[in-house]
Amino acid sequence: MRKVITRFPPSPTGNLHLGSARTALFNFLYAKHHKGQMRFRFEDTDKERSKKEFEEDILQGLSWLGIEFDGEIWRQSERVGVYKKYLKSLLDKGLAYEAEENKDRTGKVIRFKNPNRAITFKDSLRGEIKSNITDLGDFVIARSIDEPLYHLTVVVDDYEMGVTDIIRGEDGLSNTARQIALQEALGFERPNYTHIPFILGPDKKKLSKRHGAKSVLEYKKEGYLKEALINFLALLGWRSKKDDEKELWSLDELIAEFDLDGFQKAPAVFNEEKLRWLNREYLKKSDKEEIFNELLERIKDADLRAKIQKAKYALIDDLLDRIHVYSDIEKMYTEGEFDYLIKSPDLDAGKLIWKKSNKEKTINDLKEALYILCDARIDDRDPKRVENILMPLAQKLGVGDLLWPIRYALSGKDKSASPFVLFASLGQDESCRRIKHAIDILENS
Repeated sequence: MRKVITRFPPSPTGNLHLGSARTALFNFLYAKHHKGQMRFRFEDTDKERSKKEFEEDILQGLSWLGIEFDGEIWRQSERVGVYKKYLKSLLDKGLAYEAEENKDRTGKVIRFKNPNRAITFKDSLRGEIKSNITDLGDFVIARSIDEPLYHLTVVVDDYEMGVTDIIRGEDGLSNTARQIALQEALGFERPNYTHIPFILGPDKKKLSKRHGAKSVLEYKKEGYLKEALINFLALLGWRSKKDDEKELWSLDELIAEFDLDGFQKAPAVFNEEKLRWLNREYLKKSDKEEIFNELLERIKDADLRAKIQKAKYALIDDLLDRIHVYSDIEKMYTEGEFDYLIKSPDLDAGKLIWKKSNKEKTINDLKEALYILCDARIDDRDPKRVENILMPLAQKLGVGDLLWPIRYALSGKDKSASPFVLFASLGQDESCRRIKHAIDILENS
């Protein structure tokens, strides 16, 4: 059996998007599962659109995800001499010829002499496919002897890289027959083919930026974990035959299980909520210290960062319960959810009263809370300790009647962390001062 060699050949005409990253991942997983190799090349013959910054984005995205390739980077722009050799061979054998480009131009092109027959090949996902290339005519394979085009360069590169298995998007399916014709003309061994369906958006149209899809490095910038994105991409069109219900897969587990029989024929549908859920699952498994440092970096206000650092023990578990991705913390910051840490809130007396409660009851409830929370020194930086002290009273007086005014008194927000987290974050002295202030506002309203 041949050693398995796959390839990932992006065109550096744009950033690494999810569809391309998924293709790279599938080629990587298949090669590693079979203890083979994945080769890499840039198909950069489009000189106007190919950019170095796109090359860097693609390489950085793959590196961040942990998708490694074997050997050197090939660039088609540097291999013109190689293609020229094969073009001459086809010309010498009469399998290609120079011809006028069209009726309106004088420039010569090189056309492949079409064998005008049906070509049959096996696709591992779609079964046997028969394609008659007669209607294609003698198709162009080079603009000149020094300007080879896509079909020839791909066939030559795959051969010289030793590629045994081609896993690519279904948009490549229409090219396969003519590429096989070129392989046969050049005497190359035919690789195995797998054409995977597109990723679709929720509207069942091909995934694009309008669906919220971003480049790989944009997901990194937003604060997604690479483990979550790898997991998500792997399940977009593939499932393990041994455990098709399993949702959380490490890269090593994927390598161990991945094979072509797990590909699904139906197109995968992009679901951002699923990605966010996966990311949260991986956040739960991550080192809390590392997570907290990442969260701190997303807070721009230096004073607030210092306050959050001081309240770290009280905040960390609550934040982990409330975020799915690191950028959620930026949204909370922008919406002022952490303002309570650096300034006393302006309170509206009416908002201190919970639903069917009243002013007098709220005042009395807050005074009872003050008695048990503030008249004795407690371990005020532990939200669980605060909850254990306060909840029996809340159950006696009415959970909403007591906890809502405390929450609002401490944060000044309609939406915030729990009163236990707020109290622990602020500490006993500042929390009690705010609760007393709330009582004063009610008594004077």
